[in-house]
Amino acid sequence: MRPTTLSVAVRSLRVSRVSRASAYQFVRFNATKVNFHRPDTAGSDDPSAAADATATVLADKNDSQDIPNKATWIDALREREKQLAEGKVLDSYSYVTPKTYDVGEKTRSESFTYLNLPFKDDKWLCDSYINAFGRLRAGQLFQDLDALAGRIAYRHCAPAEPVNVTASVDRIYMVKKVDEIVNYNFILAGSVTWTGRSSMEISVKGYAFENEVPQDITEQTLPQENVFLTANFTFVARNPITHKSFAINRLLPVSEQEWIDYRRAESHNAKKKMAAKDQGIMRPTDEENRLIYDMWNSSKALGSSSKTRDLVFMKDSRVTSTLFMQPQYRNRHSYMIFGGYLLRQTFELAYCAAADFSSAGPRFVSLDSTTFKNPVPVGSVLSMAASVTYTEHIHEGPSDIDADTPFNFKLPATNKISDNPDAFLSEPGTLIQVKVDTTIKDLSSVKAKEAGSFIYSFFVPKNALGDNNPGYCSVIPQTYSEMMEYVSGRRRAQDTALFVDTLPRVH
Repeated sequence: MRPTTLSVAVRSLRVSRVSRASAYQFVRFNATKVNFHRPDTAGSDDPSAAADATATVLADKNDSQDIPNKATWIDALREREKQLAEGKVLDSYSYVTPKTYDVGEKTRSESFTYLNLPFKDDKWLCDSYINAFGRLRAGQLFQDLDALAGRIAYRHCAPAEPVNVTASVDRIYMVKKVDEIVNYNFILAGSVTWTGRSSMEISVKGYAFENEVPQDITEQTLPQENVFLTANFTFVARNPITHKSFAINRLLPVSEQEWIDYRRAESHNAKKKMAAKDQGIMRPTDEENRLIYDMWNSSKALGSSSKTRDLVFMKDSRVTSTLFMQPQYRNRHSYMIFGGYLLRQTFELAYCAAADFSSAGPRFVSLDSTTFKNPVPVGSVLSMAASVTYTEHIHEGPSDIDADTPFNFKLPATNKISDNPDAFLSEPGTLIQVKVDTTIKDLSSVKAKEAGSFIYSFFVPKNALGDNNPGYCSVIPQTYSEMMEYVSGRRRAQDTALFVDTLPRVH
């Protein structure tokens, strides 16, 4: 059966009659002409039709009320208390049986799903996605990306209904600038591109259209030249009864490009497994040892009196935030927090750190590979700490380098200025890498657990406006552990540069 789209139309917004918070929720859930590519009609018991509780602006409120396998928090809470009284642990309220254990084959087109965000056509929808500088508020989009990936995962697994969770975000990268989002209609679209026994990689791309959006939206009708964002997620399937891994449908590539994407994802997953085995082992190379010595030599005489505005000690770049996890941000299984919400919150803190560090409005460039180490329960306390761990100066040439800076040593940039005027790194400036470490503490425990580390990269042009005229900002590591963080950041910057070289060239 051909997928259909869901359309929601409502009366005009009257902000004067509601509080600021409720007005925001009204906009997010009731934007005019928001379309979502649905596998079935409203009221279907297809799990891919059920959205995360507050995932997107897309009519999730309608989903939560109409889809049979959705539940209010009070229903889920009472059921969990009942099960605990019987000595049982309930991981999911809505998914209690996988329904079938049959494993078949599915093509990419069968999981293909898209989301329409018509910012150009809907000023109120645009208003809920715009930041203080009139550009895209990326944290809002991260929620949509993760929710979209979740729907794709459930469509691929159907008719089975395992518990699918986000295991990792392998990369989110802004291919080009889309500064004036009010002039564009966005499409987010993706599908499953690789499967293992119980895991799957989901690739999502963002498309920006200044003119008409294609009427018949398929993977083939979305032009590559309109891509502004790429994202890759890994989801894993678990049996809701045994809590063990659950075998999912195999992906069947049917074209040359699909086979290329499949092999790429296969290679990437093999590298991830090797990296997991070497976790914690990060011996610096000879070149990196020289870098550490040069940093120490440059920073040892740099006291607070000689430090300038554009030089910041790593320890002084730290910002923190603590949040209580409320049920309004739960995932479709009811008891854990939606991964997209964690992405949004960690991004917002990273943005604060980069903005405070540079005294300018940073532009999001990429989110590096991130693994969700532990699920975040509803009712727990989430603590986040963000620090600038690496900076890189993008120069036009040797003459552009300021030789008089007190923190100066020979360090070739891993990235270079792009000849594409729409690219973020198309002008001189500073690449700022921010690491956000997260921990969770259940109220019944005295010990906190790691939830994951999120690495965001931002770009600040050299000529960015601001009271401090940021120029080239530099973070200064002082201790050996900080220098190792700096080295790790440089490695990630190198990986990102290599990734950019693999992207299709659009002329």
